[in-house]
Amino acid sequence: MTFHLLLVLAAGLFSTGLFGALSQQSVVMIMMGIELMIGGVVAAADFWHFLSPAAGGGQVVIVGAVVAMAVEMAMGFAVTTALYRARRIDMTDLAGDLKG
Repeated sequence: MTFHLLLVLAAGLFSTGLFGALSQQSVVMIMMGIELMIGGVVAAADFWHFLSPAAGGGQVVIVGAVVAMAVEMAMGFAVTTALYRARRIDMTDLAGDLKG
């Protein structure tokens, strides 16, 4: 029973994050959706560790996901801050006009 609850939690987090990342125009909201997706991966890795606690694969995936979360947030907020300071742009459709 607990196995299924962890998988439903992981799938729910990932699907909510995917919907949020694909449906929003604000850069900050897209990054929040990506964070939820990575949280779903962490929950799935938790399920993996729950099934086989002696194997270290689940822990490696969790550490990798947490590092990806930190890098994504640092780079995302740096780019968003630079775009906003340079052109006062905070929406993705407005950032597409920066080609020239």
